[in-house]
Amino acid sequence: MTARYDNLTRTRALDPERDYLSIYQTMLRYEFPWDMKLGLNLAFNRSFSLPEIAAVHTATGELTERTQKRIDDTGVLMYEMVLNGFDQFRGREALRRINQIHRPYGISNDHYLYVLACLIIIPTRWLDRYAWRRLCCHERRATYLFYRELGQRMAITDIPGSYDEIEAWFDAYDATHLQPNDDAAAIERATRQLMLNRIPPVLAPLGNTLVSAMYDDNLRAATRVATAVWPVRAGLHAGLRTRARILRWFGKPRATPRFSDGIKTKTYPDGYEIGKLGPAPNDAPGRPNPDTVSPDSRDATGSR
Repeated sequence: MTARYDNLTRTRALDPERDYLSIYQTMLRYEFPWDMKLGLNLAFNRSFSLPEIAAVHTATGELTERTQKRIDDTGVLMYEMVLNGFDQFRGREALRRINQIHRPYGISNDHYLYVLACLIIIPTRWLDRYAWRRLCCHERRATYLFYRELGQRMAITDIPGSYDEIEAWFDAYDATHLQPNDDAAAIERATRQLMLNRIPPVLAPLGNTLVSAMYDDNLRAATRVATAVWPVRAGLHAGLRTRARILRWFGKPRATPRFSDGIKTKTYPDGYEIGKLGPAPNDAPGRPNPDTVSPDSRDATGSR
C-alpha cells in the first residue's frame, strides 16, 4: 500500500504553478492511464455535441465519414503536447498543426472555451468518481494550468482564473447551450464504435447499453440517445467502483509509463508526420466569419 502512493507523494512535493506539466504527465502515464483516456474520449464526445461545433464536423465529414482517422488525429496531437510540453519541438509542432486546422473555421471564443472546459472538467469528474483514488489539489490545479496554457497559446480569451471558476462557467454554459440536435446524433452514431471497443469482450452483448450509461442526461439528450435501463446503469456504477477498490488495495504502481514505445494508433501503426495530421488542405472550408474570429488571432506557431 505504501508504494501505491509513491507517485502521489512525489506530486505533493512539487509546485503545480511551475511543475504542472510534470504532474499532468504523471497522471496520464502512471497513475490513471485507462481512466484518463476514457475521460478524454468522453470530453471530446461532449464538445463535438455542441450544436454549432457538431454542425461544423458534419459539414466536413471528418467525424461521420473518416471517424477513426479524425479521432486518431485528435488523440495524437493532444498526446504529443502532453508528452512534450509546449516548448519542445514536437509539442510546438502539434500546437502549430492544431492552430492550422482550426484557423479556416468561424469558431467563436466561447465555443473554443467550451471545448477547453470539457477537457478540464469531464476527465476530472470521471477520475474523482471512478479512478482508484480521488485527485489531490496539486493534480486538479495542474490539470487546469495545462489547459489554460493550451488555451492561451490558441488565443482563447476570458479563460476563468481557477479550476472552480471554469467548472462553474462550464456547468452554466453546458446547461444552456448543449441542446438536442441532429448533427450531434449523427456524430454519436459514427463514434460509438470507438467507445464499444473499450468494453471488455465478456460485456460485449451489453455494449451499446453500457456506452449509453456512461453519458449523463445532458449528453444523452443532445445526442438523442435513449436512457439505459436502471439495472445497467447501476451495474456499471457498481462495477467501476469495485474496480477502483481493487486497484486501490491490490494494484501496484505502473512500472512502465504509458507511451514508452511511442503513440500507436490504428490509423498510424508505423508512425506519422505531425504536419500531415488532420484534414487534407483541399478539405478546408472558405474563409472564417470575421464576426466570430479574427483571421490573425491564431497564427501557425500558437503565439498570441
